[in-house]
Amino acid sequence: MPNRLAEESSPYLQQHADNPVDWYPWGEEALEKAEKEDKPLFLSIGYSACHWCHVMARESFEDQATAEILNEHFVSVKVDREERPDLDRIYMSAVQAMTGRGGWPMSVFLTPDGEPFYAGTYFPPEPRHGMPSFSQVLTTIADAWENRREELLESSGRIVSAIERQMALQAPEEELEPRTLTRAFRNLRRDFDRDHGGWDGAPKFPQPMAIEFLLRFHQSTGELDALTMAAEALDAMARGGIYDQLGGGFHRYSVDERWLVPHFEKMLYDNAQLARVYLHAWQVTGEPLFRVIVEETLDYVVREMLDPRGGFYATQSAESEGEEGRFFVWTMEEIQEVLGDDADGFAEAYGVEPGGNWEGKTILTFSGTWQERQDLIEARRELFAARETRVPPERDEKVLTSWNGLMLAAFAEAGRVLAREDYVDVAQRNAAFLLDELRADDGHLFHTWRDGEAKVRGYLEDYANLIDGLLALYQTTFEPRWFEAARDLMERVLDHFRAPEGGFFDTSDDHEELITRPRSVQDNAVPSGNAMAALDLLHLSQLAVEPHYDEVARESLRQVQQMLGRYPLGFGQWLSALEYALVETQEIAIVGDPEASDVEVLLDVCRDGFRPHQVVAVGAPSDQQDVPLLEDREQIGGQATAYVCIDFTCRQPVTDPEALREQL
Repeated sequence: MPNRLAEESSPYLQQHADNPVDWYPWGEEALEKAEKEDKPLFLSIGYSACHWCHVMARESFEDQATAEILNEHFVSVKVDREERPDLDRIYMSAVQAMTGRGGWPMSVFLTPDGEPFYAGTYFPPEPRHGMPSFSQVLTTIADAWENRREELLESSGRIVSAIERQMALQAPEEELEPRTLTRAFRNLRRDFDRDHGGWDGAPKFPQPMAIEFLLRFHQSTGELDALTMAAEALDAMARGGIYDQLGGGFHRYSVDERWLVPHFEKMLYDNAQLARVYLHAWQVTGEPLFRVIVEETLDYVVREMLDPRGGFYATQSAESEGEEGRFFVWTMEEIQEVLGDDADGFAEAYGVEPGGNWEGKTILTFSGTWQERQDLIEARRELFAARETRVPPERDEKVLTSWNGLMLAAFAEAGRVLAREDYVDVAQRNAAFLLDELRADDGHLFHTWRDGEAKVRGYLEDYANLIDGLLALYQTTFEPRWFEAARDLMERVLDHFRAPEGGFFDTSDDHEELITRPRSVQDNAVPSGNAMAALDLLHLSQLAVEPHYDEVARESLRQVQQMLGRYPLGFGQWLSALEYALVETQEIAIVGDPEASDVEVLLDVCRDGFRPHQVVAVGAPSDQQDVPLLEDREQIGGQATAYVCIDFTCRQPVTDPEALREQL
């Protein structure tokens, strides 16, 4: 019989519905059962695209003998980390405090009050590599709970105190300093891999936030090495196995330092951030490969990750037919069968060899010229069509507000920059979907949606990322409703997430009470909610002409500034926010009909090249009340008129595009 997870909306939880383990979802029922039966909780946290989560499930959670131990001695709770990032952050802190490392699957043992006392990640079914078997861990903990409980409770108290200290921040004292940006750049330069592009060894992650900072730093300082590092990292990834050379889109990370062998899962948030940073790199360099990567990635998302109602799905698994990467790899014989006489030219450009480059097969990588890539378009189409006949990886079809906000921004900006109306349409449908389906009547957001059901009260990252996407969409379409929705959401953030000493908690003041109220400031695979909120506030302070927003953003930045220069890879989004707070920024208000040609020629000037340090508002004189930056602006001689203000100083209004170009 299926267990309680069969009733859950998360595909990851549903994957465990037929386990012999008597799983509970996180909630009062599980906590009350543990209290009533005086049993510890076993908390297992993972996600649907996690390879080792599936391995542990097959080895242990589908095993009858292991399930009997769990069912007799524990109350077992399964959590989807993408659905409950608050629980994931709290208990990941416990895992790291106890083991010095973290990851998924996460395995945590809790008191009935939810306090952790023992933790780990993957446990094998038999002892190996110095690790005990999972059944050994279970029987040892069951015995300790029965016979040495006071030791466990004392341990849990220390761990909870450590988590609370980790999440606390001191009140800000120092002023914001440009030297922080310089220090961050120098540390990124010191650690850059000049041979292969990117940072660190193996595994190697894309680091889109660090690359975005480098592009902005280059734009404001002229530092050429910042641009060189950004371009080399992006070029290496675009040519590597981490990029799907046939279908577009990026896999999660590379297990080696050369970008050859990816962990094959595809995550919406990676592709959102990478599409946007490749777009910016194309604006700076004009490199045609960067533009085509943007379009191939966004086209992949439309083709495979877009719900008919407008939301974007969360992930695609690394596995198909029980094997990681099976869907994506090739043999020389398969290439020859599809391409015939054209196989040799494709094989040379895409690294296909008889023995393969990974487990006897080939992960496609590209080493040719731009012209060779263009010449092989038809060959790629034929191979893609052949690949479509394979069993595809499973897809997690839940819609997460936070990740959708990131992808909304990518489509909105790409539609504007590349003159792709189809991308703008996707962005508008997505924004309308999120505001209709994931925003409650009282204005609060939900975190996740699937099959018509929205659930889980929204987190800071949901608000911050959606605000970012809405502001990007407003500056593409200039429809006031997108700006108004963004401002309303920010007011909810200020009312319900603000911390007394400054900055924000991850959860609202009316969220479920947990062992501590989580507060994360470090960027991970996605920007921290605090970092994105800081940049949102800076943009909104200009569009809404609201100095208080600027003050709150700077207060948040002062709290973390000491960490930014030292650990730039962990604070890339913060660095972009700090850079925006410190450089000369431009507020541009254009008064006129957004559809008129005289407005369009002024907008062309504002959109010429990479311009990360400006906000733009456009509206007819009758619409000025909708966006405060437009207020009290008049047209000159009945023509579209641009007003440029730089650091609280306004320039002479102009109607001529060349005069505007000179001011900018």
